[in-house]
Amino acid sequence: VQAVESGGGLVQPGGSLRLSCAASGFSLDYYAIGWFRQAPGKEREGIGCISSSDSSTYYADSVKGRFTISKDNAKNTVYLQMDSLKPEDTAVYYCAANTMRRRCVEPGSTQYEYDYWGQGTQVTVSS
Repeated sequence: VQAVESGGGLVQPGGSLRLSCAASGFSLDYYAIGWFRQAPGKEREGIGCISSSDSSTYYADSVKGRFTISKDNAKNTVYLQMDSLKPEDTAVYYCAANTMRRRCVEPGSTQYEYDYWGQGTQVTVSS
């Protein structure tokens, strides 16, 4: 049982990337899914999440207006569309399932509720 991230890479400032989070061994129907990132030397940051029921979303101020979370239940996959990328977005990006909630709430303060962490995918924003 694990979330599997993919889609990372090297992109220039101002560019875009779309990350995927494939749920393996569990269904998106039952868990809110969160996206997190961790830059070298920094604590892991919760950047957003999507609810299982109505697909409502939450975004941290650091990414609001630039990042969009969506999901495809048929593919059991959640996506993180990242636009207008900045060098400070450089980090390893992770997704995980909130095993205590179906409704998305601010993920940064509720990281202890998340499980089924993936191994992460590196995003590097540099010219």
